[in-house]
Amino acid sequence: MNMNLMDSSSSLFINNPFSLVATALAVLLLTLLILKITLFSSSTSSERKKSENKKKKYHPIAGTIFNQLLNFKRLHHYMTDLAREHKTYRLLSPFRSEVYTSDPANVEYILKTNFQNYGKGWHNYYILSDLLGDGIFTVDGEKWRHQRKVSSYEFSTKVLRDFSSAVFRRNAAKLARIISDDYAKSNRTLDAQDLLMKSTLDSIFKVGFGVELNSICGGSNDGTRFANAFNDSSAMTLWRYVDIFWVIKRFLNVGFEAKLKKNIKVVDDFIYKVIQSKIEQASNPQDDSSSMMKKEDILSRFLELKDTDPRYLRDITLNFLVAGRDTTATTLSWFLYMLCKNPHTQEKIAKEVREATEAKDDTPFDKYVESVTDEALDKMHYLHAALAETLRLYPAVPVDAKICFSDDTLPDGYSVRKGDMVAYQPYAMGRMKYIWGEDAEEFRPERWIDQDGFFRGESSFKFTAFQAGPRICLGKEFAYRQMKIFAAILLGCFSFKLADESKPVNYRTMLNLHIDDGLYLQASHRSLIIN
Repeated sequence: MNMNLMDSSSSLFINNPFSLVATALAVLLLTLLILKITLFSSSTSSERKKSENKKKKYHPIAGTIFNQLLNFKRLHHYMTDLAREHKTYRLLSPFRSEVYTSDPANVEYILKTNFQNYGKGWHNYYILSDLLGDGIFTVDGEKWRHQRKVSSYEFSTKVLRDFSSAVFRRNAAKLARIISDDYAKSNRTLDAQDLLMKSTLDSIFKVGFGVELNSICGGSNDGTRFANAFNDSSAMTLWRYVDIFWVIKRFLNVGFEAKLKKNIKVVDDFIYKVIQSKIEQASNPQDDSSSMMKKEDILSRFLELKDTDPRYLRDITLNFLVAGRDTTATTLSWFLYMLCKNPHTQEKIAKEVREATEAKDDTPFDKYVESVTDEALDKMHYLHAALAETLRLYPAVPVDAKICFSDDTLPDGYSVRKGDMVAYQPYAMGRMKYIWGEDAEEFRPERWIDQDGFFRGESSFKFTAFQAGPRICLGKEFAYRQMKIFAAILLGCFSFKLADESKPVNYRTMLNLHIDDGLYLQASHRSLIIN
């Protein structure tokens, strides 16, 4: 999140006449929570005596949501510490219990066995819908099933696979040239996360909209404004999860909410402009490009469907953009970080890439890029393992929350109530010794390689980076292909090291696991020449 935006929002709120009411509400909520805990503690012993035969029991209390606020900057470390004490635990809040689990059996039950009882719910929809609308990440029921069915078909087509692979190769090559010309040749420090964010945004925008955003090279003014507005909107929407007064601010149109409204308008204006242009192009029989009707990008393909209104198209494509940009860019950033911390692994991957592509020291760069084919990628088992190992330790979505729709009992024997938030924790699960062994916190890609040297996957209820069950990520293979193409081209051309080995690299506490303040690296050329 942009701290300047946070500071300005806080200042505006403090100086606003409604701040007194907000403070009073905060004190009231805190008082209610303390009273709730006190009453619970005083009645525990008597309840045990009165209900010895009672079937329901609830997970141990590990704290309150105020403990999360106190540990916000190290939130995932804090929750991992709690997970080591209790596979599943509760945090109390004034409104509901929040249940957090790292038990694979509970995860399978929530995401698959009793899938219908756990969904996004009104709470998540209300927070996210201003930006993401009725997209697949915000809805349940029939709306979700319809989008899932349509998206599933789109992701399965060979046309989209071939088109997206070509886009990924082209943008990875563009990124490699920028690193070579602007950083490696002059020995300048680069922010790898920033460059990857821009490059993956360009890739997903081309695949999703058929538009060349070209943000990595400055791009158009409209495209740059869209990218900045989308970034700020995403950060401010995420802030709603920790700001209990966001509804009041939205009603008053002050602080974050006033800025969010303006930024969403920029996002909407740009996307609707693209959609309208596509509609006009498709309906113009004189347009040679429309007569060929390749329809390779996602938006063009959705336009083939009947009864597709602009708002529906906007929500579909924007949700696709969210899925395809931040997740792959952050994973690639953590991947490069882990390779800098484990140089032997970096060299092992670079060797595998060279062998799979049959690249030589004198191979022209353009020819090398062309050699990163699907067939070559399929031979890169160790690269795939290193990416999976990165996702195990640094999942793009560190915590995923659902809402319980009716009273239930989880496989561990403990009960949850209707309205409880029930979340599984990919970040904590990747560090649990009872799941991954004594070396759970070590970066070891070999754990994903079988005795014959091939990549071996794990249960999606144990390795939860891509969810599991009916909501398992449709773009899983799509994401792996994009990350492998970028990794193969970058590691075939450069070796990387941290610009400052003594500077700690930490995550930024938000919905996606970004590296806080960027990832600063030094890149040096391998023998492959980039002209």
